[in-house]
This record gives sequence, structure tokens and C-alpha cells, in this order.
Amino acid sequence: MNEQEVSGDLDLPLQGVRVLDLSRVFAGPLCAQVLADFGAEVIKVEHPGRGDDTRDWGMRIGKTETTYYNSMNRNKRSITLDLQTAEGLKIVHDLLPQFDVVVHNFKTGGAEKLGLGYAQLKAIKPDLIYCAVAGYDSSGPEAKRPGYDLVIQGEAGLMALNGEASQPPLKFGVAVVDLMTGMYAAQAVLAAMFRRERTGKGRLIEMALYDCGIMVTGYYGLDAMLLGRDPERYGNAHPSIVPYGMYDAADGPLIIAVGNNAQFDKFCRQVLQRPDIVEDPRFATNVNRTQHRLELAPLLKDLIRTHPRDLLIERMQAVGIPCGKVAGLHEALTSERTHRSGLLRDMPHPVAGTTVVFAPPYRLDGQRLPLRNAPPTLGEGTREVLQRLLSMSDEQLQQLQQQGVLTLPST
Repeated sequence: MNEQEVSGDLDLPLQGVRVLDLSRVFAGPLCAQVLADFGAEVIKVEHPGRGDDTRDWGMRIGKTETTYYNSMNRNKRSITLDLQTAEGLKIVHDLLPQFDVVVHNFKTGGAEKLGLGYAQLKAIKPDLIYCAVAGYDSSGPEAKRPGYDLVIQGEAGLMALNGEASQPPLKFGVAVVDLMTGMYAAQAVLAAMFRRERTGKGRLIEMALYDCGIMVTGYYGLDAMLLGRDPERYGNAHPSIVPYGMYDAADGPLIIAVGNNAQFDKFCRQVLQRPDIVEDPRFATNVNRTQHRLELAPLLKDLIRTHPRDLLIERMQAVGIPCGKVAGLHEALTSERTHRSGLLRDMPHPVAGTTVVFAPPYRLDGQRLPLRNAPPTLGEGTREVLQRLLSMSDEQLQQLQQQGVLTLPST
């Protein structure tokens, strides 16, 4: 066990909380995964035949998992239910009194059509915390539009701020809108749980991908409002700090982040050994360097390219200038830094033998939260969960399987 991994006796803050995860793909499952990481018992409900859509996205692991699915579903159990059958819906309704939170990402109106809307479930569980993730504002004219990360990256202006000015708009490398929506949703659920502890009251939470996409624009969004137009795009450079970005050394790329004038003085004198640059009035202050970016940038690029990367990093670290190597993804994941932090774990898998899973990023009391369960195979918990929570017999479960309501794991 890595020194950063934790024992099973860590007091997890959401132990005893139960979450019914009716969501699929990214934002909803990520919200539920965050709650699972903090100790909640999360039961993921999936279609008996196909499961979560992402079980067919990415690289295959075993028979029912993929890399995409595994990135959003650790520390959960999976049960299968066909929610379009009366029997499947009844099981959800019967389970509900034992659950604290429901998370779903049906299109607006879809949950109500299935009998899983907030009012319908609140009638069964009055203090329920109900988190609905959708593409757009549920009260607006686009409420029933499906929400897709790439579409919203375009609509929210995110693609327009990403990439080089000479290139067309560019999507982010990961589904950043889904990612942030899932994190925002988890924050809202935690806030609602805190309130319920004080008042005993549940809450309806509605999260729209478009809303969260707009939030991701951050200071660029406010720049655009102040300018009355799109801000300039600088790619890997910084709009208001120079030098600050990715540069090519003689043997590979690195990040140089010179944050103030004192650092720039050291960068010129002790790293590049070119004091004449900082002594030039055009480059003496960051305001001046920004104004004269077009003259300074090619000069620095040419100089940096003449030095080995490790030498530059060694010199910058010696004088306190933020810097780092630009690693490949596999290189980063297999680095000593990642290993030392315990961010990846090999977990047992019933078909593949083992599978690599991300550990939770959170540390409490100096310990990383535990990876309790690998992402589940489709329906692995159907028998155990329904027998434990609803006292269903083997005969009942077999009958429901024959009716196509659920699938049972092979024993």
C-alpha cells in the first residue's frame, strides 16, 4: 500500500448517507461520485441491457466497463432496473424512504413522465434532497433541449476563448462543462444536506450545463463584458503577464510563469544570463513588457530554445521562479510525483484481473479518502442491494429478471 493510501477506519463525513444515482454519462455521475468519495453509499441504477451510455465509450475493460465509465463511477454499487416498467418504478419508490439524495439528468420533463419527478418523490420522502441536472434552464424556452458538453462549449463562448488567435475556436481537451457542472451539483447537494441537518427540510436543486458553462468563462467573461467584445486569445500565453506560458527549450517544452518584476530580473540575469533585457526600459516592468509583447516574445523564445530544459528548470527553481516540464499524459500518470501521491490504484476486476482506477483527490486529516469500491460491473449489486434494503427473495428477483425488469449478476 502506498504511504498516501488510507486505512478503512478513516471517519468519512458522509457515512450513513444514501444516494440514489439515476444519472448517466458525466455531470450527474460525477456529482454522485463526489458524494461516494466522502463516504455516502451510492446506488447507481442502470438499464438492464445497456447500462450507462458510457459503458460503451472509451477503451473496453472487461465485459461491461470502459475507461470513460470508470472515471466517473468509483465507490458506487450498480443495480439494474428498467424504469419504464411499473415493477421497476415500484422498486425505486419502495427504496426511496431509505435514501437521502436522488441525482438524475433526465431531460426536463422526463423524470415526471417516468414517475420520478420531485413532487412525486417528495410525496414519498418529504425531506428528500433532489438534484436534477439538465442542459438548460428548466423554466426557459430551451428547457427540453438535450444538453451536450460540446454544444454548450460552443454556445457559452468557451471555444471562442480557447486556443491560438490564428486558429478556429477550439474545444477543451476534456468535457469541461460536464466536469464543472458535476462539481457544482455536488456542492449544492452538500449545502442542502447541511441545511437539512438544521431544519429537517429537503430541497430541489436544479443545475443547468449552460449556466455552469458561462461560469467557467471566469475572468475572461468579465473582460468581454467590460470590453464590449471578445478578448484576444493568447493560446498558452497569458493576456496580461509576460513571460508566462509554454516555451520550447532545446530538448522539449516547459512552462515558465514569471509572476512579478523581481522574478523577471532574476530570470534575465541568473537564468538566461542576459541582464541587458531587464535593463531595457521597454521590458523593465510587466506593464511595459505587455505593451511590448511583440518585441519581447520572439527574443525570449529564441533564447530559451538554446538551453536544455533541465538546466533552465534547475536555474529557475534555484531563484524561486515557478516553472515545470510539460509532460505527456502517460508520462504524468506514471511519474514519481503521481505514484508518491497515491492517485492511481490497481483494483481487482472479475474479468480483466486488475484495472487502474483514480483515487479520490481529497485529503482529510492528512489522509487521502479511500478507494472503497472499483467502478462496478453492470448490475453487480442488484441481488445484494435489493435483498438487503427491500428483503426481496431469490424467487422474487428471478421472476423480475424473467420479466426483463432487472438482471442479476452471475454467481
